[in-house]
Amino acid sequence: MQSKFLLILVIFIFPFTVNAQEDNTEGELGVNIVVLDSTSRPPINPLSPAKAAFYSALLPGLGQAYNKKYWKIPIVYAALGTGVYFYLNNDKEYKRYRDAYKNRLAGFDTDEFWGIDAYENPLSTPQISNEALIRAQRTLSRNREISILVTIGIYALNVIDANVDAHLLQYNVDENLAIKPHFNFNELDATTNLGLTLNFQF
Repeated sequence: MQSKFLLILVIFIFPFTVNAQEDNTEGELGVNIVVLDSTSRPPINPLSPAKAAFYSALLPGLGQAYNKKYWKIPIVYAALGTGVYFYLNNDKEYKRYRDAYKNRLAGFDTDEFWGIDAYENPLSTPQISNEALIRAQRTLSRNREISILVTIGIYALNVIDANVDAHLLQYNVDENLAIKPHFNFNELDATTNLGLTLNFQF
């Protein structure tokens, strides 16, 4: 009795199984059966990373928008804005010390770093010497150059990030190709085995 029941069950299920092997086939009862292939994936676009890098080079953050990583755009502009801020601040301070040093070379003692007494008269000797003004100019000039290099580096990282991100978006990480660690317990000699398993499925 049970074997007849299994035979009838197999006879009714087998046609659906055969029809399910083809995409979008029609079953016995006129119902469309759509089978999604787990190995199918969107086609790889080799120009996508180049486009993302070009967009980020054209306008910082545009490549991140192309990759749909919108949360990175504020980070890009905050980093670039920080570099530009330090450049402008160092440039402003450098010009202050440079102008004061030029005034002293011209014979004036009225610059902001000379200093005044209680009666608002210039001091007999400056509070900040000429050598100190020269050292300050050198330091601020170096800091200004570093700020430029850092800003250029952040701009380059913005382009590289967009390019690499576009590559990773097309990277195959499904279960058909995977390396997995495995842990086995050998019951014969009571030892454990550690290793990696490479899975490649067609």
